Amino acid sequence: MEIRTLRYFLAVAREENMTRAAEILHVTQPTLSKQLKSLEDELGKKLFTRHSFSIQLTEEGVLLRKRAEDLVKMADKIITEFITLDDVTGGDVYFGLAESYQIRFLAREINTFKKTYPGLRYHITSGDTEQVTEKLDKGVIDFAVLVEEPNAAKYNYLCFPESDVWGVVMPKDCRLAEKEKIEAADLIGLPLFCSDQGWHKDITRWCGGQIDTLHLEGSFRLSYNASLFVKEQLGYLLTFDRLIDTGPESGLVFRPLFPKLETKMYLVWKKYQVFTPIAERLLDNLKEKMK
Repeated sequence: MEIRTLRYFLAVAREENMTRAAEILHVTQPTLSKQLKSLEDELGKKLFTRHSFSIQLTEEGVLLRKRAEDLVKMADKIITEFITLDDVTGGDVYFGLAESYQIRFLAREINTFKKTYPGLRYHITSGDTEQVTEKLDKGVIDFAVLVEEPNAAKYNYLCFPESDVWGVVMPKDCRLAEKEKIEAADLIGLPLFCSDQGWHKDITRWCGGQIDTLHLEGSFRLSYNASLFVKEQLGYLLTFDRLIDTGPESGLVFRPLFPKLETKMYLVWKKYQVFTPIAERLLDNLKEKMK
C-alpha cells in the first residue's frame, strides 16, 4: 500500500466524484480508477459505492479514510522533519490541546520563542485526552496538553503552573445564580451538560456517592458549543472557569463548585521521542519556564 495511493483515495473520498478528484490530482480518470481498484483488491474490501454522478464511501471506506488521514499526515510530517533537520532556526511543531484558559501560558511562551526563532511554524488541534493521546501515540503530533494526570510509564510531562477550577455556567437570571457556590445537592433534578471525560472522572470524584442523583442531559467536547445550549435554557454547564464569556453582556454567570474542585493540566510527550531541532529547543525553553 503506497502513500500516493492513499492520497488518491482521500481525494476521491473528499470530492465524492472521480472526475473532479482526477483533475485535482492531475492524473487521468482511468489511472485514478485503476489505482483505487488495486487498493480495493489489496484490502479485499469494497471501499466505494458508485452512483451515476457521485461516489459514496462504504463502511470499510469510512474506516480506511480515518486511517489514511493519519498515515498521510505522518508521511508529510516525516518529510518536513527531514527537510528541517539542519535548520535550527525554524520548522514545524505539532500540538494537541485540551480546553483551558492556561493554554494562554503556552501561547505566550511560543510568542516569546518566535522572537528568537521566527521560522517556527506551529500546528494546533484540539480534543479530549482520548483524542490527543491517540494522535500522540501515532506520532501525528509532538506534544499533547491533557487535563488529567498522564501515564508516567508511557509519557514524560511538565505540569502547568496553575489549576483549572470547576464550576457551573448558567443563565444569570435563574434561581441557582443567586448562590455564591454550588453544591452537589443544588444540581439534583437539573439537566446538566459536561464533557464525558469530566463527568466520569472529575465530577464523579467531586460528588462521590451522589453521582447517581445527577442527570447528564448531554455531553460536549467543546464548552463553547455547550454554552449556546445554556443560553437557550436547555441546561446547566459544568466546566472550567474562564472558558466561557460570562461578562455583563453575555447573559451568563459562573459559580464555583463547593467543595472546591480543581484539575491540573500537563504538557506531555512520548518517552524516548526524537524531536526535530526546533521542537527540542522549544521543549527546553518550556522546561525552564514551567519547572
